[in-house]
Amino acid sequence: MAEQIPLYPVRSAAALAAANRKRAAYFSAAGPGLGADRPSRYQLEDESAHLDEMPLMMSEEGFENDESDYHTLPRARITRRKRGLEWFVCGGWKFLCTSCCDWLINICQRKRELKARTVWLGCPEKCEEKHPRNSIKNQKYNIFTFIPGVLYEQFKFFLNLYFLIVSCSQFVPALKIGYLYTYWAPLGFVLAVTIMREAVDEFRRFQRDKEVNSQLYSKLTVRGKVQVKSSDIQVGDLIIVEKNQRIPSDMVFLRTSEKAGSCFIRTDQLDGETDWKLKVAVSCTQRLPALGDLFSINAYVYAQKPQLDIHSFEGTFTREDSDPPVHESLSIENTLWASTVVASGTVIGVVIYTGKETRSVMNTSNPKNKVGLLDLELNQLTKALFLALVALSVVMVTLQGFAGPWYRSLFRFLLLFSYIIPISLRVNLDMGKAAYGWMIMKDENIPGTVVRTSTIPEELGRLVYLLTDKTGTLTQNEMVFKRLHLGTVSYGTDTMDEIQNHLVNAYAQMQCQAGGSSTASTPPRKAQSSAPKVRRSVSSRVHEAVKAVALCHNVTPVYEACGMAGETEVAEADQDFSDDNRTYQASSPDEVALVRWTESVGLTLVSRDLTSMQLRTPSGQILTYCILQTFPFTSESKRMGVIVRDESTAEITFYMKGADVAMASIVQYNDWLEEECGNMAREGLRTLVVAKRALTEEQYQDFESRYNQAKLSLHDRTLKVAAVVESLEREMELLCLTGVEDQLQADVRPTLEMLRNAGIKIWMLTGDKLETATCIAKSSHLVSRTQDTHVFRPVTSRGEAHLELNAFRRKHDCALVISGDSLEVRLACPRPVHLSSLEVCLKYYEHEFVELACQCPAVVCCRCSPTQKAHIVKLLQQHTGRRTCAIGDGGNDVSMIQAADCGIGIEGKEGRQASLAADFSITRFKHVGRLLMVHGRSSYKRSAALGQFVMHRGLIISTMQAVFSSVFYFASVPLYQGFLMVGYATVYTMFPVFSLVLDQDVKPEMAMLYPELYKDLTKGRSLSFKTFLVWVLVSIYQGGILMFGALVLFESEFVHVVAISFTALVLTELLMVALTVRTWHWLMVVAELLSLGCYVASLAFLNEYFDR
Repeated sequence: MAEQIPLYPVRSAAALAAANRKRAAYFSAAGPGLGADRPSRYQLEDESAHLDEMPLMMSEEGFENDESDYHTLPRARITRRKRGLEWFVCGGWKFLCTSCCDWLINICQRKRELKARTVWLGCPEKCEEKHPRNSIKNQKYNIFTFIPGVLYEQFKFFLNLYFLIVSCSQFVPALKIGYLYTYWAPLGFVLAVTIMREAVDEFRRFQRDKEVNSQLYSKLTVRGKVQVKSSDIQVGDLIIVEKNQRIPSDMVFLRTSEKAGSCFIRTDQLDGETDWKLKVAVSCTQRLPALGDLFSINAYVYAQKPQLDIHSFEGTFTREDSDPPVHESLSIENTLWASTVVASGTVIGVVIYTGKETRSVMNTSNPKNKVGLLDLELNQLTKALFLALVALSVVMVTLQGFAGPWYRSLFRFLLLFSYIIPISLRVNLDMGKAAYGWMIMKDENIPGTVVRTSTIPEELGRLVYLLTDKTGTLTQNEMVFKRLHLGTVSYGTDTMDEIQNHLVNAYAQMQCQAGGSSTASTPPRKAQSSAPKVRRSVSSRVHEAVKAVALCHNVTPVYEACGMAGETEVAEADQDFSDDNRTYQASSPDEVALVRWTESVGLTLVSRDLTSMQLRTPSGQILTYCILQTFPFTSESKRMGVIVRDESTAEITFYMKGADVAMASIVQYNDWLEEECGNMAREGLRTLVVAKRALTEEQYQDFESRYNQAKLSLHDRTLKVAAVVESLEREMELLCLTGVEDQLQADVRPTLEMLRNAGIKIWMLTGDKLETATCIAKSSHLVSRTQDTHVFRPVTSRGEAHLELNAFRRKHDCALVISGDSLEVRLACPRPVHLSSLEVCLKYYEHEFVELACQCPAVVCCRCSPTQKAHIVKLLQQHTGRRTCAIGDGGNDVSMIQAADCGIGIEGKEGRQASLAADFSITRFKHVGRLLMVHGRSSYKRSAALGQFVMHRGLIISTMQAVFSSVFYFASVPLYQGFLMVGYATVYTMFPVFSLVLDQDVKPEMAMLYPELYKDLTKGRSLSFKTFLVWVLVSIYQGGILMFGALVLFESEFVHVVAISFTALVLTELLMVALTVRTWHWLMVVAELLSLGCYVASLAFLNEYFDR
């Protein structure tokens, strides 16, 4: 029956005819200029395709072309397509090179096509195809590619490649102008440090991989258990995994030592969620008397091809040696993914995916190597210096008159002036970044902060957009039950005792009725829907609502083992049900909050397994319910349900709870649900609608047969199962509306206010509902209460998006709230088509939407998927060119964090996945303020000053070389040789110059008090072509004065011109550092005195270098 459910939309002829009539009416009214020349094309296109020919700014009244509508938003950019040589020069060459490289890589590394598979239990030799080894490899190189790979990563930068060419030129006798070590020693030092660092990191990765791959597991064979390494596990093996042991590969759960036939696993290393997940063993294998019986049956598992989605799985278990053959459908609850940890009992599973085909490896992407904006700017300045170097060399050769082999003189001048581009620039910057990271982690005001990417601390000082998650980032992710609404009466935190009294009265009355009718044998009641409706008392309604909340969930109470470790063999009657020994485990903190609330009012969940759950009433009576079916929550359905049978009355009830947008069309008509949901959302509460439907035994049996048939389908199983469940979701009785509060983190409001004053625009991207997200935005002062907000209404087509953008552009200084979730638009077919207002806008009006959104003081995107979050980050980067920062705390924020220029992770309730994937890890959102205002600002200004000073140090000595060569008839003879050139950039000036990383223009307290100081940093004024030109002029002036002064003033001491000019040069550099420093640190004084002492000592002991 489920196979007959239509799965795909079919547009009716009437709908097509109506669309064609709309097109004809539009084009006949538009005149011949717009569409008369191409009627056949538009008859075949979508009805909104004519908007290609319209500007976005058209008015809503008939899309009239009114110039008054063009005043706010600029026209969409229409770029002329470049052709021929212009295309090649303007980036075509890069596209061609990338395409060729990708083609070569695809030829060399052709990926094997992934296919579905049939896996026989305990028989790896029956596998039809060869599967990858179950080894984990996180190494970047092997023994052959290590040196070439590291060298490529270094010499792809212009600075290092330039110095490699210069150093290699010294092997040519005609170009040699000094000792080899003056060129190769600095370059060799940089390469040696880099290779050693990479070698250490690579060795550590190798050790970690070896440790994981060498872990021993018990493999079940015909001859018993054998120990096998993780890397030797094959598809089809039966693997035994003990408690607290990592699961080595993707498996189907066959057996467990737990009596209930289920176990818990921890998935924090897979999806970032700290809540335990309940997994269910295949019932056919769980019922076998002993482990060895797994080899006595003839069974196999059919598994779908390996996929990325860790939250879904489709497969079947088949036992062929029984009569009739046994077929069981397999879903995500029957799987054990690799990298998860068994939290209870011992499990046995059959391996279905290994190595690169496991879910954890397929979802592991190599994060992009983030390069800071400062590094890119310095790279541009380095190229400018290279052009200056070439120009200066050409001028010197020209002044020579191109005499003799002028090309050799040109190369010699290029080598003489090569110190214009200092190789020490990258060394100093890298050491400075390491120092900044150390300072951040040692800051006592932001304890627990970890710098995981030490190459981009300056990015913290250049941020313009901050994109933040809501739950767990702005809020604490600690749910507290706040409100219960029954339609006519509402209960808050101060009236919970009334609910408790109603429950006591309801169960006392039920016990009296049960005692009075105990002698009579009454058959089970029919469904309440067949009985006439009777107005129930408040106590009865409260009782039904609390019971529904206590039954409709996926929470499991867990009791810590007392005394003995290992498997619990205690009978259920002897189980310790004390409240102190009980904890709740669920996949959502909302669920736990609801169950804890029912416990607080007297109805306690004391036990739960796969087939039953037990509740304890206020009087201590234990109520047992048989779990017939469970429908878990999904992001598509936005609801979950459970079918239970009361053991005492045999009544079957279908309970369901979910978001109001999903439940509004399911429950019976009412006039209060929508209004109360809006009221709770405005209070910042997360709402859930709870409903029920009573079923007769015949209704349930019919549903069960259709449901099992849909679950065994191999094609479109999810759609068919959903269609069968929807047949029950009709005219359900609305019981109550619950409200749970997620409290704000400490100091969120002042932190957001500080960031706004610093000129940072804040966008909130959350998966929560629109009303709750808007309320949190206002309560956190992301949006002020007096500020207008524009809620972008749901749009499903291009025309609707066109009109809505026009409406939005007319508003000024208002916050934007837009939803990214799917809207169910029912066309001429029973299946809904999923559309998204955010995706519709980005598809047709990407540039216009982003440009409008960037003008808003704040943007709230609700119902965002992880992919949409990352997409928004990339859009801001592409359309604005500004630096972005993403901050989150859950596994769903990882893609956004890795896509941003700077990613910040918070260690929170949702695990450490975001923290581990981020560039910077913090423990509280309020730490963002100090991280940006103090450390980000200081890191950028210090690196800017350090980089320009290092370039100044190279420019001044190159200027002196140019003056020296000019005076002596443009001879390509070096002024300083040997140790002097090396010492100048190291022992004589390195420590004072590097001490600039300790400089600060304002105290940290002032930077926090006046966040407006941060605004100037986003404009890049600390390091620009203007400031660079000033340093160039200073260097030329100082170098010229030093060299000319030494030649003129000490003409009689011309033999000692090297010592005189070099001494003046070193003293000038030390004095320049002293003049540049704004706030002195004792280490700066030590660096100045140490460098001066080293130079004086070298005058005495290395006088042979100064007398040349």
